[in-house]
Amino acid sequence: MPRGSTSRRWRPCATTCWPGSAEERSEHERDRPGPDGHHRVPGVPRRAGADARARGWRGGAGLPGHLRLRLPGARRHPRAAGRRGPPTVTWFDESRLDDPVALERFDLRLRTLAESGARVRREVGEAAEAIAEAVARARDADRPRAVVAAGPDSRLLRAVLEPACPVPFVAWPSPALPGWAGGLDLVIVLAPDGGDVRTASAIAEAVRRGCQVVVGCPPASLVAEHAVGRDVTVLPTSTRDQLGMAVAMLSFLDQVQLGPATSPDDVADALDEVATRCAPRRDLAVNPGKALAIALADSTPVVWGGTVLAARAARRVAESLRRATGRTALAGDADVLLPVLEATRPRDVFDDPFADDTGEPRPMLVVLDDGSQDAVVTEQRHLLTAAADERGVRVEVVEATSGSEVARYASLLLSGTYGAEYLRLALVED
Repeated sequence: MPRGSTSRRWRPCATTCWPGSAEERSEHERDRPGPDGHHRVPGVPRRAGADARARGWRGGAGLPGHLRLRLPGARRHPRAAGRRGPPTVTWFDESRLDDPVALERFDLRLRTLAESGARVRREVGEAAEAIAEAVARARDADRPRAVVAAGPDSRLLRAVLEPACPVPFVAWPSPALPGWAGGLDLVIVLAPDGGDVRTASAIAEAVRRGCQVVVGCPPASLVAEHAVGRDVTVLPTSTRDQLGMAVAMLSFLDQVQLGPATSPDDVADALDEVATRCAPRRDLAVNPGKALAIALADSTPVVWGGTVLAARAARRVAESLRRATGRTALAGDADVLLPVLEATRPRDVFDDPFADDTGEPRPMLVVLDDGSQDAVVTEQRHLLTAAADERGVRVEVVEATSGSEVARYASLLLSGTYGAEYLRLALVED
C-alpha cells in the first residue's frame, strides 16, 4: 500500500478465479454461519428455484400458486376490458331502406319473405294426392272420437282448431301421447324438418296403438321412417315451410269436416298481397313494412293481438324482432302488457326532442288487427290504447281484415316479419 494511504487493505475475493483465496480467509470468517436457505425465501434450498425452472415451472419448488410456462389455451377476463376502445354504438340509418346496395345485400332474406305465397301453393300442390287418399280413408271410417295434435309444432293447429273442431281437440307437444288415445282417435302431426326425435317417438306410439295418423314431413326423414302403417298418411313437404305445411293439414281437416273452411289459394293470395305492398323497391312513403321499421327504430315494441290467431301472430312477430335486433320485444295478453304501458313516464311537452336520452327506450304499442268485432277484444284494445295515449306512447296498427282467419293470420305475421327485417337492414354499428 502506498505511504500515506488510509484505505483498508482488501482481502482477495472468494470467487472461483482465486483458488487459494478461500484458505486465506480468517478463522472467524470461515466459521461464520451462512443462511439456511435461499436469501429471498427462507426455508427453501438455494438451488430449488433453478431446479424447478428447469422442470418447466416458475416460482420456488414446494410453494403454492405454481404457474405453468404455457397455458393450455387463451383465457378471457370475466369483466369487460376498458382498453379495447370505445363501445359499439348502434344507430338507425333510414336512408338504407331505399339504398339499392343495402337492399341487394339483404336480397336473400327479403326474397324468402316474398316467396311465402309460392311456398304455400307448392306445399299444397305436392301434398294433393296424399290429402285425397287421407280424405277417402276418413270418409270410409267413422268420425274420430278426438283429434290430437302431437309434436312441438302443434301450437298453430291448436290456435285454429280449438274454436272450430266439432270433436274434442288436444294439443300434445310432449313426446308421448295421452294415455287415453287409441284406435278411435285421429293424430295429426306437423314436422317440417322431419328430424325431431320426440315427434318420431310420438308417431311410433300412435302407430303402435292403432290411431289414425296424418303427418306432414319430408319423405326421407326420421319422422317418415316411423310413419308406416295401414292407417298412416304422410303429406310430403319439400320447402319445410311451417305455414305451408299447416295450410295443407288444415285443408285436409276442412275436407273431412273437422276444421274451419280453409282455402290455400286465399292464404297464398294474402301473402302475395303483403309481399307486393312491402316490396324492397317500393318507396318507404308507401311501404308499410319500412314504415313499421321506422316507427320501431328507437322504441321497445309491445305487440298485442286480440283473437287467438292474432295473439299467436303477435308472439311470432316479437320473436322476429328479438332475432333481428337483439333488443327487447314483448308480446302477451292485455292484462300482461297494460302494466308496462301504465309504468311508462308520461311524455313532457317541454322535453328537448334532440337531447341525448340515456335511459331505456320508450315502449311502442303495436296492435295486430284482424278485424274481430268481439266485445272482449274491443274492450281490451280500448284499455291498451287509452293507457298509451295518456302517457304519450306511440300506437302503430297493422291491419288484415279480409279473407279467412288463416289468411288474416298469415298476413299479419308476414307484415310484422317484413318490419323486423327492414329494421335489421337499417341498423348500423359504429
